[in-house]
Amino acid sequence: MQKVLIANRGEIAVRVIRACHELGLQTVAIYSQADAEALHVLYADEAICVGEPPSMKSYLKVSNILSACEITGADAIHPGYGFLSENANFASICESSGVTFIGPSAASISLLGNKANAKATAKSVKCPIIPGSDGIVADVKEALKEAKRIGFPVFIKASAGGGGKGIRIAYDPDEFLRQFSAARAEAEAAFNNPDVYLEKMIVNPRHIEVQVLGDKHGNYVYLGERDCTIQRRRQKLIEEAPSPILTASLRKKICEAAVAIVKAVNYQSVGTVEFLLDEDKNFYFMEVNTRIQVEHTITEELTGIDLVKEQIKVAKGEKLSFKQKDVTFTGHVMQFRINAENPAQNFAPCPGVLEYYIPPGGPHVRIDSACYSGYKIPPNYDSMIAKLIVKGANRAEAIAIAKRALKEFHIGGVHSTIAFHQYMLEDARFLQNDYVITYIDQLIAEGCTFTEHKT
Repeated sequence: MQKVLIANRGEIAVRVIRACHELGLQTVAIYSQADAEALHVLYADEAICVGEPPSMKSYLKVSNILSACEITGADAIHPGYGFLSENANFASICESSGVTFIGPSAASISLLGNKANAKATAKSVKCPIIPGSDGIVADVKEALKEAKRIGFPVFIKASAGGGGKGIRIAYDPDEFLRQFSAARAEAEAAFNNPDVYLEKMIVNPRHIEVQVLGDKHGNYVYLGERDCTIQRRRQKLIEEAPSPILTASLRKKICEAAVAIVKAVNYQSVGTVEFLLDEDKNFYFMEVNTRIQVEHTITEELTGIDLVKEQIKVAKGEKLSFKQKDVTFTGHVMQFRINAENPAQNFAPCPGVLEYYIPPGGPHVRIDSACYSGYKIPPNYDSMIAKLIVKGANRAEAIAIAKRALKEFHIGGVHSTIAFHQYMLEDARFLQNDYVITYIDQLIAEGCTFTEHKT
């Protein structure tokens, strides 16, 4: 591996470019016409336009991306997150084309990317799973019988879904009959696959995910968990590690379960195993994300391990340079997603020009971003401006540092989620660790605009 093409954009493209350069690798940035002045284009050794602004005509255009590899001589592709990162067909095409795909094998992506198959894998290693259907349900009458067996409320989930998409909830049989057809149609439209399965709805859960890493020599480690419970419409906003709700014994159990799942499919890359934790602190397997995650940064700060570098080294065939006993966890880390959205208007996207962009600094503050003053945030993609990561000796200190950093963060020209985060860091229930996965959606339903701090 000599030259890596980054099949992505924004902060994750910048992040991968930095890791490659530190490893002595050449980099190629791809960009759409809307991203011609993007930071990842400036930072890479080479850059090539792959199409028009819509993702389907650029960042999702496989033929154009592979052509860019051929033109530039890139012998590896890093997919980042989103876009083609969990596309088994893309990984397979890379493999057959002699281009190293920096991620798990196409077979692993295919197996774990299918939610029903992933659930079966978890069950095979005796990891607790959420009660649900035994695979895909296609007939509405049989599906209703299954829903009654599981017990309402139930989720109807797209088998090929992800990112919170393709999910419907039914609280009773009548609602189930209405939602089942709608869920299949939505799955077909979003993922070109109408298959759905049923899952018991865990009431008032916490969202816990475990970072895992495996190499091509049979070595596996877990790098702790992250608590991603603060989210809206299943999109994460604040993540922290370690989770303030797990005990040491429960942490060990959930992390070992995560490793068992990926080991069962010979997984060879970084990955994240996601769980729900119920009110009685029972954990249940939810899904596996076969890619680097947006929130990988907090694990890096907690452990001192560069996950993107490790991902690249594994793809090159190198052994992990450390074992489980070598991994240490220090302090408390939190990440805040700074998006170009208006929290006062139900987080409506706010693309536009950053008239000024002044990120915070100082001790224990990290900023991952691809923005700068004068940069135009295009309407075609996600609205992330930056990720603010802070570290303290404990949760209270991390929160204090976050308050200071958010106060220093100045953005002009567009609305941002800074006000939301400031609100949350004064919120009594958040500070007392007394919240569940629906908390933010409940606040929105109550009319909260996140423009004033709670007292």
